[in-house]
Amino acid sequence: MLSKRLWRLLQLSREIWVRTTLIALLAVLAALLAWAVSGLIPEELADRFGRDAVLPVLNILASSMLAVVTFSLSVMVSAHRAAASQVTPRAHRLLLEDTTTQTVLATFLGAFIFALLALVLFRAGFYGERASVVVFGFTALVIVLVVVAILRWISHLTGLGSMDETMRLLESRARGNLENHRKWPGLGAACYDGEADLPQGAVPVRSRSSGFVRHVDVRLLQARAEARECRVFLCAIPGDWVGEGEPLAYTDHAGTDTADGIHDAFTFSPLRSFDQDPRFGVFVMAEIGVRALSPGINDPGTAIEVIGRLERMLMENSPDSVAAEPASFPDVRVRRLPETELIEEAFAMIARDGAGMVEVSARLMGTLRRMAGSRDPELSAAARDLARYALAASEEALAREHDLKRLHAAVAGWGGFEPETEPEPLVMRPRR
Repeated sequence: MLSKRLWRLLQLSREIWVRTTLIALLAVLAALLAWAVSGLIPEELADRFGRDAVLPVLNILASSMLAVVTFSLSVMVSAHRAAASQVTPRAHRLLLEDTTTQTVLATFLGAFIFALLALVLFRAGFYGERASVVVFGFTALVIVLVVVAILRWISHLTGLGSMDETMRLLESRARGNLENHRKWPGLGAACYDGEADLPQGAVPVRSRSSGFVRHVDVRLLQARAEARECRVFLCAIPGDWVGEGEPLAYTDHAGTDTADGIHDAFTFSPLRSFDQDPRFGVFVMAEIGVRALSPGINDPGTAIEVIGRLERMLMENSPDSVAAEPASFPDVRVRRLPETELIEEAFAMIARDGAGMVEVSARLMGTLRRMAGSRDPELSAAARDLARYALAASEEALAREHDLKRLHAAVAGWGGFEPETEPEPLVMRPRR
């Protein structure tokens, strides 16, 4: 698990201005380095690759790269707006972290800064004939980088902002977060189920602000717990909304210093984040399906595709498919995320809004039926519970006998998935 400092550095590295600034600094360094190493250049090379050879190329780079940067920015903004309007507004946050777009824009801007600075230094008489050779070499390298960046940009633009590409990026990010959750369900610590597992007389540590829990530094909590010789029980996990004054954690050691140390391990934000929060990626994927089911779009095919992606992602990273790693922080306990919350985040909205479309309802019931066959009893029970809700909602929304028969065919023989402890059976109501 990343510490709070490393996590903030990771967040900073995803900002577009960071990559752009670094490459711009490299461009400035290259322009200055040309003067520093000019004494190593043979005289015969200076005659061949002097000012007359490099200045026209620098003029072309300086005049064209600024236009390319402006055009590329407009394309990026248009693609992000299209993704936000057609897919989901939450996709915009993920697209902003696209490393290909950031690298391409940074390369174009770096080439412009290098060419502009080199021209200024030439006009100021800073470069001699030998330095011109070094500038020529750097210019040739910049041209190669620009050509590669243009080829990458052309390939990248074919999918940027499209439904398929955005869903692929979201699924990849959500899959990674879900896999990490399965490996470290307690963020590297052991889990506890609820208040019944708290020690008697545990003291709550209350939040001093409101917001979503975005990151928890469990390593810092372990260090504070060892220093105070106490245990810490987290009740607010990443993705939870915590109001001011509500408990973040419980500890069996009272004291202001202890509470301050525990509170410092939490990072809050008005927005949810994909990091450490497996529910958010699943929720955003489901939101795409719900948007497709809206009357203004009326695209059940996208909703069916989302159901398939969610089923594959959840089943490939189910508790019985990915083994949890041993806990590394013995003095910290983290509230366990119930399987019910994941299943409801994934399918509850689709079950509600797609109840009147038999194609979506039947596909969803088939997915829940397969998930109910999981060897993990909690996941199986969660799928069955949501299936009852989805079946009741669809039976109320569907009025045609043909649609009801198709829906009931999707749950026919459900008894074969009954667990050992007999739950309330699925009841198929007749058409009214």
